[in-house]
Amino acid sequence: METEIITQEDLQQLGVHHEEAYPKFLRVANGLLSNGVYPKSHILLLFAQMIDSPKKFSFSKNKLTNLALYTKHLKEIGQELVLSEYGQSLLEAEKNKPKYELPKTGRQAENYFDLREEALSYRIYGGNYIEQGALDQMQTAMRLPISLAGALMPDAHQGYGLPIGGVLATKADTVIPYAVGVDIACRMCMSVFDLPVSMIQREDKLLKKMLENHSFFGMGSESKQKYDDTLFDRSEWTATKLIRDLKDKAYRQLGTSGTGNHFVEWGVLEVLEQDELMDLPVGKYLTLLSHSGSRGFGGAIANHYSRIAMEKTRLPKEAKHLAWLDMNSEEGQEYWLSMNLAGDYASANHHEIHHKIAAALNQNPLKRIENHHNFAWEERLADGTPVIVHRKGATPAGSQDLGIIPASMTQPGYVIRGKGTPEGLNSASHGAGRKMSRTKALGMLTKDDLQAELKKAQVQLIGADLDEAPQAYKDIRKVMDAQTDLVKVLAQFSPKIVRMADGREKAED
Repeated sequence: METEIITQEDLQQLGVHHEEAYPKFLRVANGLLSNGVYPKSHILLLFAQMIDSPKKFSFSKNKLTNLALYTKHLKEIGQELVLSEYGQSLLEAEKNKPKYELPKTGRQAENYFDLREEALSYRIYGGNYIEQGALDQMQTAMRLPISLAGALMPDAHQGYGLPIGGVLATKADTVIPYAVGVDIACRMCMSVFDLPVSMIQREDKLLKKMLENHSFFGMGSESKQKYDDTLFDRSEWTATKLIRDLKDKAYRQLGTSGTGNHFVEWGVLEVLEQDELMDLPVGKYLTLLSHSGSRGFGGAIANHYSRIAMEKTRLPKEAKHLAWLDMNSEEGQEYWLSMNLAGDYASANHHEIHHKIAAALNQNPLKRIENHHNFAWEERLADGTPVIVHRKGATPAGSQDLGIIPASMTQPGYVIRGKGTPEGLNSASHGAGRKMSRTKALGMLTKDDLQAELKKAQVQLIGADLDEAPQAYKDIRKVMDAQTDLVKVLAQFSPKIVRMADGREKAED
């Protein structure tokens, strides 16, 4: 990939014609560019705005403050920089760019709501493998006055508000931020290559290097080079102050993964039978699989609107994290737009990683498969009732849905086709599910325990901590056996080279 730079000619186009100014401008410009802070087009726009109004930039603390003070000084000594016609056209284009406008709605009044005396009935899959805390949380969710249907997946475990693995259908004008989750649109993405699986043994060093060069982990991780940043041209980035404030951070983190159970890994995909949705011949393929979400952008949105929901919708203590937003309110409209933008951002995150690794491999994938969990969808129940379906750690499994259900770093994952089961709200598990909390795993397991499991499964590991050891997870085969009514297995994925965040990368975001 050719490295982009800003040149003296670019500055001259804007109207910078002082010899002593070139190194100052170029140092700032290419510093911002090489560190992935902004793309070239945005840096040139910022320079045009600063040349046009140096005083404004010199009084606010930003990345151009010192340059603005220098430009202001030039003006004071009679050597003012004059913005060129081209620079003026950049300002005009930015001024005329359409701004996203949310629909005007009335504000929701603060209200206190009681829970139903009896919970609505709901289907539990794999109940023998689900801890009591998760069952209690789902029971509380089914007592909400807005709940219409629910289901609990076999990988379920306790979370905040709705349990991980919980699926909840609410009235069509309500959305519950904590029933979506903090990592909005956490997502799976798989690229299947027409390459021999023997590469994993023969070229393991090369494949590991690709993961190290093109995947970045940790809560504050950033990526300098971008494959495709056109998502940031969309008008939704202007819709709210929160989104505008988060845009720069989201740009810097594009193409990165977080901590916890997020990963990028090479493995062997075995297609077990022909299926028109999957559209791949039976056989074994070298495959890249990733799991991550919407990074700090989605987390900030979740925390902001969860707080508002709990202020606007007062519930009994045991249900407070299930507070909802009225979709007809300003806050509800803002959250829905923000959640969907976070979903598209999560998808773009994965595409960055997969495109870069595919380019390093000099291959185009035969097939790409991907799906969200931690999201809310507008759907209908079997009787036609419109609802909002929240899937917190659950995979969409309608009859036309392809999905990916991973397990731990040594257990197989699966590509599935949904069966569209109404009792399961067209859903399935999103993984094996934890059987140990992170704290318990860190306290009970040792590095020797982890290494023994890796050796037995012939898996090479880059990073990760003991809280992600395979022993901390349920048996994926039992989980899959508990949801045969929900999904049909089309292929099995075996991890072989796994990259995750290690303990040092769990820094503050």
